Parts: sequence; structure tokens; C-alpha cells
Amino acid sequence: MSVFLEAAIKVVIAFAFLLLTVLLLVWAERKWVSDLQNRIGPNRAGPFGILQSLADGAKAFFKEAIRPTQAEFGIFVLAPIAALIPALLIFLVIPIGAPIEINGTVYTLQVMDLNIGLLYVLAMSSVAVYAIALAGWSSGSKYPLLGSVRSAAQMISYEAAMGLALVPVVLLAGSTSIAEIVNVQQGTFGSFIPAWNVALVPSFVIFLIAGFAETNRTPFDLVEAESEIVGGYHTEYSGLPFALFFLAEYMNVFNISALTVTLFLGGWGGPVPGGAPTIIQWMLPVVYFLVKTWALVFFFVWVRATMPRMRYDHLMEFGWKRLIPVSLAWIIVCAVAFGFRDFGAPWS
Repeated sequence: MSVFLEAAIKVVIAFAFLLLTVLLLVWAERKWVSDLQNRIGPNRAGPFGILQSLADGAKAFFKEAIRPTQAEFGIFVLAPIAALIPALLIFLVIPIGAPIEINGTVYTLQVMDLNIGLLYVLAMSSVAVYAIALAGWSSGSKYPLLGSVRSAAQMISYEAAMGLALVPVVLLAGSTSIAEIVNVQQGTFGSFIPAWNVALVPSFVIFLIAGFAETNRTPFDLVEAESEIVGGYHTEYSGLPFALFFLAEYMNVFNISALTVTLFLGGWGGPVPGGAPTIIQWMLPVVYFLVKTWALVFFFVWVRATMPRMRYDHLMEFGWKRLIPVSLAWIIVCAVAFGFRDFGAPWS
């Protein structure tokens, strides 16, 4: 199989998997939130309401998309696409399973393994900020503009904390390749809770909190505060363009959960019986990855159903005066500790 054909097949499978996952995630969130809040939730379209997401998607696809007369047409149309593309591209560098060997050829369950994978992820998340900011500005309305300004300030602030939280991971793994970071974690405790992550607990907590802010999820959903700014940056969008923003948000939730699992919780690592059939040895790592990722997705939903929205000045203060200083302090601690580990005490 040629390299081009293999890459094309991986891209198609990855995009199809991510789109189907988002449909399932939307349904699962509505069911979980309804259960947590003692409500019914979707129960009409299909068994247990599982076809409700498909029905809503079809409705959005055929619904008329209205453009305000004061909108900047080109940017207004391109902004939803610009929000969706980075969400799709981030998933391409996440390994969802262990490499498999077929007829002497090793195939990785990862579309592309970049040696600067972490930098690529941060770059793609930065591009998403432009899409939201431009969507609000191009709408020609004050409420979307206010939502986009909030979004830019919030996402840039917490993106700084997120990037700083990844520095100890790079120091410990010695690489910015996501596949290599997963490989380094395979070891003690049956690869399920790798020992190295004990030193990265603060980074894990900071990264997860920043992930909530990056995806505009409760309690950091000031970008879409309905009670204050109607609906935020996408107030003037309807039909398919609004659905693209909706898809991008849920893709980012799954991506953040998958990245957290990959960087801090061992990725696809887990106990695999040595004498098990080959197909079992191939599938178990994928199952471990999905179970861990969906557990974190449930945590996102749980927080949404439980916590109230923060006040905006509290949100910004928490990012700049709490998360970023703690991240910087932990980088110093990790750098000193790893220096002692690798080179010994300077006085010895």
C-alpha cells in the first residue's frame, strides 16, 4: 500500500469516526444531563432517543441560513468553516491505539505522527480563536461582537496556562511527539496509571481546567452567556453555519478529553494478555483509549450539570492570577527535579 493511499484511508476513517462520535456525544450529553437533573431527555426519535441528534442535524442542514444586512459576507460565511477545520485537524495527531503489524508491515493507529505534535495542537487551537472572533465581528451586531471579544480574551488567557502545563510533560518525555509521549508512559502499574504521572498531577489539573475554558464549557461558558449576550458570537447564525459551530464545540470537547488521556493517563496503555488472539491484542488498546476518553467526557457533562457560571472578572482573574503563576512555579520545580534526576546534585 502506498504512503499516499494509507494516509488518505486514515484521514477518511478519522473524520468519519469523529463525526459519528460527535453525534453520539450530543445525544449522550442530553441523556446524562437529564438523568443528573432528574429530567426525561430525548426519548422519541429512535430507541432511547438515540436518533435525536441525527434529526436535529437534518433540520439544521435544511433550515434557511439568514444573513444580516450589516454582515461582512465573506468572513461571515467562512468563520464557521474556520472553526470546524482546526477541530478536525487536532484529532489527526492523537494515537487511538497501539501500532499493529500486518504481513510484516507496521501500521500506526494515528493519521500522522509529527515530531512537533504538541506545538501543532497548540497552533490549531490558536487558529480557532480567530474563527470565533471574526464570526462575532462580521455579524454586524453588538451582542455577537461582545461575545467574540470575551472569547478572544478568555481563550488566549487560558491557552497560555494550557501551554505552560505541557512543559513538564515535554521535560519528562524528552519529546514533543505525542506518540513518543504515550510510549514513554507505558510501564509501571500495568500502564493503566503510569507512575510518571504522579509528578504531573498539578499539570494534569491545570490542563483540564484550561480545557474547560478553551472549549467554552461550564463554568467558563461566558462566551455564550444567554442571559447577558443572547447567545454570544453565533447569535446571528442559523441553519448549517450554526450547526458547524455546534459541531466544532463538541469535537473540541472530545479532542481535549482525548489529549488529556494521551498526555497524562497513559493513552491507549492498559494490560493486554500475552496469549490472547491477535485481534484482541489489536483491539484492547483502542478500547482502553475510548473508555478513558469517554470517562473524561462524562466529567465534562457532570460539571455542566452541576456548576454555575462564573462571573467574567472572576474568570479572568482565576486564569491570570492563579493558573498561570502556578504553572510557572511547577515548571521550575519540575526542571530542578529532572535536573537532579538526570545530572545529579551539583555539589556531589
